[in-house]
Amino acid sequence: MTDGDEQPPGRTTDGDEPRSTGSTTPGAAPVADVDAADAAPSSADRADAAPRPADDAPAGDGEPAPGSSENAGNAPDVSDPAADAGPPPRPTGATEADADPPSHPVAPPVADTSPPPHPVADTNSSPYPVAVPAPYPGPPAQPGQAGTRTVRSRRRWPLWTALGLALGLVAGAVPGVLLRGSAPDAAGRPAAKGDPGTAAQRRLGERMLALLDRQATALVGADRTGFLAIAEPAARPALSRRYAALRALRVTTWRPAADGVPAEVGERPGEWRFVVTVGYCFVVPDCAPSTVEVGTRWRLAGEEPRLTAVDPSSTDPAGVRPWQVNDLAVAVGKRAVVATTPAQRGRLPGLLAQAETAARAADRYAIGGRPPDRYLVYYAGKSEWQRWYGGGRPKWTAGYAVGVGGGRHDVVLNAQIVTPAGIDDLLRHELTHAASLPDRGYADRADWWLVEGLAEYAGADGQPVHRYDGLAEVRDLLRGGWSGRLDAVAPADDASDDRVGGAYGVGYLAVRHLVDRYGEQRMLDFYRAVVHQGRTPEQAADEVFGDPWSMLHDDCVAYVRAVVG
Repeated sequence: MTDGDEQPPGRTTDGDEPRSTGSTTPGAAPVADVDAADAAPSSADRADAAPRPADDAPAGDGEPAPGSSENAGNAPDVSDPAADAGPPPRPTGATEADADPPSHPVAPPVADTSPPPHPVADTNSSPYPVAVPAPYPGPPAQPGQAGTRTVRSRRRWPLWTALGLALGLVAGAVPGVLLRGSAPDAAGRPAAKGDPGTAAQRRLGERMLALLDRQATALVGADRTGFLAIAEPAARPALSRRYAALRALRVTTWRPAADGVPAEVGERPGEWRFVVTVGYCFVVPDCAPSTVEVGTRWRLAGEEPRLTAVDPSSTDPAGVRPWQVNDLAVAVGKRAVVATTPAQRGRLPGLLAQAETAARAADRYAIGGRPPDRYLVYYAGKSEWQRWYGGGRPKWTAGYAVGVGGGRHDVVLNAQIVTPAGIDDLLRHELTHAASLPDRGYADRADWWLVEGLAEYAGADGQPVHRYDGLAEVRDLLRGGWSGRLDAVAPADDASDDRVGGAYGVGYLAVRHLVDRYGEQRMLDFYRAVVHQGRTPEQAADEVFGDPWSMLHDDCVAYVRAVVG
């Protein structure tokens, strides 16, 4: 959500930086690549593997060689997901599945006992083009900049994405809610919710889940051969790629479960489709798992099911996740995890250093004092931006946060739009959404100014109000017919870039005024009452501030007008 809604909260612009083969960020460690020999399947795998398509090459374990060392301070470690500290916790089940996730409240902070940060391997993939960022207006040119304008990193995100799928909640796409009961089977027939199926179907489903549990244990235990063992040879290349991506993300938990039973594929006798939900954690053991719905396909070899494919579920509200469809290069830090495609792996050290700094700022805005265990940030090239989490964002969207369950929100940055000058603000903005949004997002568009205003306030990072780079757009908005109501300032999906920037600026100034008047903590209490607890601003203002909202609303608007003149 882009700014603000919990499913996909905030979108923030972040600059499109030229693709590089390395980072110049001080203290950033290089990202380890998977050695070709390590990535190759074992001779046993090759013996029974069917010829694979050119674009489906197995990526191997995707784990760097063991023995990585801890860097001093907060610098990222370069090491292997499989070789992280000690044997990973054992899951209660899993599927190598492809699927998409919902969203939930944030888990309490976990003591920093996880292995030191380090980037992980990539898998095979073709380069992804990085488009030149669109020329969004920014602050006035500074001396020596030859009249160029800097793209702002905080705004420019579509409302529904910016609302973090808040509006999706109204439509029923509530993060964290599994829609398994209404998912169609492979033949297009809707599965009846709660239908226990026949005794034979139930037994078959139990056998399939037992195999997926075995696969889960292999995944978390870094056993690639065991992970592939339940699948037919033709399915192994795609599964190898998924294994490598999940190991690069340092998967610690993978638990498959199902509410329904397998359904026979009508047009393909002997083939079955089984929808499962996987709970998973990255980096941190024993987290509150995120969840993703996955469609698995099977063929019976006698009485033994054999996995033939794993498809993302079309009913999962968050859409396809990056690790389901792409090879990934990953860098892991103490508070953040950053991932991208292998073509842009050179960006990871710098991005991780910036994300770590932004995470420390965002932690201050965790409602209830419980920040996410890790912030997960994906850096998307042109193709990935159109595919990850459903794509479809307006062209001016620079970033968003999407709820994936377990109290987490994944953050996605648009490499085509983000600028080096704006990425720090953008990361603070989006990670603040991840820290502050409620489990199920918010469904009231009238609260948009507050959700986005808090993220903008965090993005501004304490700078003086007169240095906020959206004041010109706020002035234009005031002169362009805005009603003067905070609950009506949210921009439309097709709004102009200036209109969007002005709306975010109004939210920022209103929140800034509340902070200046009552202090940061009471403003956060007000946010919690409205966004998390569903109170009206009138109720929340009386409870938190002891002043009527009608007066405070008018004072906020008067402050906005006074600042921009």
